[in-house]
Amino acid sequence: MSVSLLLLCVSVIGALAFVLGRVRAAALSGDRSSSMHSRLGYHGAYAAIWAVLPALALVCVWSIVSPELIDRLVVKSFPEEVKTLPRAELNLSYGMVRSIAHGMRLLNDGELAEVAGGTADLQLLLAQKGVPLAVRPTGYMIDAANKYNGMREVSRIAMTVSAILLSLICAVYGLRAIALRFRARNRVEQVILGALIVASSIAVLTTVGIVISMLSEAARFFSMVPANEFFFGTVWDPRFAGAGTQTSGTFGLIPLLAGTIYIGFVAMLFAVPVGLFAAIYMAEYASARVRSIAKPMLEVLAGIPTIVYGFFALVTVGPFLRDISAEINGLMTGSYTSFIEAQSVLTAGFVMGVMLIPYVSSLSDDIITAVPRSLRDGSLGLGATRSETVKRVLLPAALPGIVGALLMTASRAVGETMIVVLAAGVAARMQFDPFEPMTTVTVKIVNQLTGDLEFTSPQTLVAFALGITLFCLTLCLNVYALYIVRRYREQYE
Repeated sequence: MSVSLLLLCVSVIGALAFVLGRVRAAALSGDRSSSMHSRLGYHGAYAAIWAVLPALALVCVWSIVSPELIDRLVVKSFPEEVKTLPRAELNLSYGMVRSIAHGMRLLNDGELAEVAGGTADLQLLLAQKGVPLAVRPTGYMIDAANKYNGMREVSRIAMTVSAILLSLICAVYGLRAIALRFRARNRVEQVILGALIVASSIAVLTTVGIVISMLSEAARFFSMVPANEFFFGTVWDPRFAGAGTQTSGTFGLIPLLAGTIYIGFVAMLFAVPVGLFAAIYMAEYASARVRSIAKPMLEVLAGIPTIVYGFFALVTVGPFLRDISAEINGLMTGSYTSFIEAQSVLTAGFVMGVMLIPYVSSLSDDIITAVPRSLRDGSLGLGATRSETVKRVLLPAALPGIVGALLMTASRAVGETMIVVLAAGVAARMQFDPFEPMTTVTVKIVNQLTGDLEFTSPQTLVAFALGITLFCLTLCLNVYALYIVRRYREQYE
């Protein structure tokens, strides 16, 4: 039985326990629920919780422990000459065994019999099933794959039987605990409170786990490359060195950081005026009908995948800027050469700015509309025009929230990858010409982790150093945005 079907069976047992719990509570109370401490639904929920939670915990623990145990037992069955191989080669052999085992599960009994009889080529059969093997499987690999499949099947059956039995036993226990003065409501609410605490802790624990994993790998990188060379280096050239040299590349962060800030700044130059003016128009000038149409259409931009923006920049915006610059240069100098490259800071900044417009407009619109109506009416009542009210009353009142929204939007721009890859290129260099290509930290993280690489060289580990740097940068922007909002927020009654 698959895990999904097992969970369905446990859910059915839980539903039956809920119904039986209500029936038992109603029978004990003589259909007078006022004589019981808790309502009937709480008694049913108590029985259902006992029927479901222990079984779910067992399935989770089993799913984590069983694969690890099977892996160890399969590796122990390898011949001695294989078990003494280096760790990388041993892992490769075990990966082959798992691929063979997966492919053998796709074969029917007749094909398995032909393989066992030596009349069929296992590598060819698995390739036909969509499981290509790099090398021809040897005898010990096939035996290990059979053992892997056998232990996996035994583990699956044992987990199914154990989970269903545990669910039934716990359901009976939950039903037997129901009594007239049993505090079922208190027990159920304790479980719900625990679930809420776990749910609220997931985000914190996930962030802590990400930071710890990145810091551990970044520490390995800094043990190979001095931190001052990384943080203050002006050359990014992470190539493997030739024979006889002591260095393994140059890992200067400054060009990548400059490109990240530069492209993000250009994007904000496009996004902030358009988004802010759109928010002011929709909040103060647009009719209800226009607002109901314009606001959803503007926010559609936020739902477009960034890769689509990247294609738009690569196919439309970049060539347009290149061609229009060539025409301008031809009219001014007579030489129709373009001074704007198709992949440039300007292209990436413009397209990224278009992507950020809905973030700026939506956040700013919500902040402006939150300003009390009495301030608007008071300003208009004193004779101010609507534009003067916006400029001298609404914007100053909403300014802290708008600044916070812009800083959060800037952190979104700093983390963008696909638009930069297609619109600004991958050239890591120090320059201030917006018509030339540059690149960002996120692009180089992708480049360094592309391909079949081992996390043992500085060329790969540098991605974690870049990641923790970008994490700190965006974290500082978000923290400062929250500080601005809380420090200068206006309180209205």
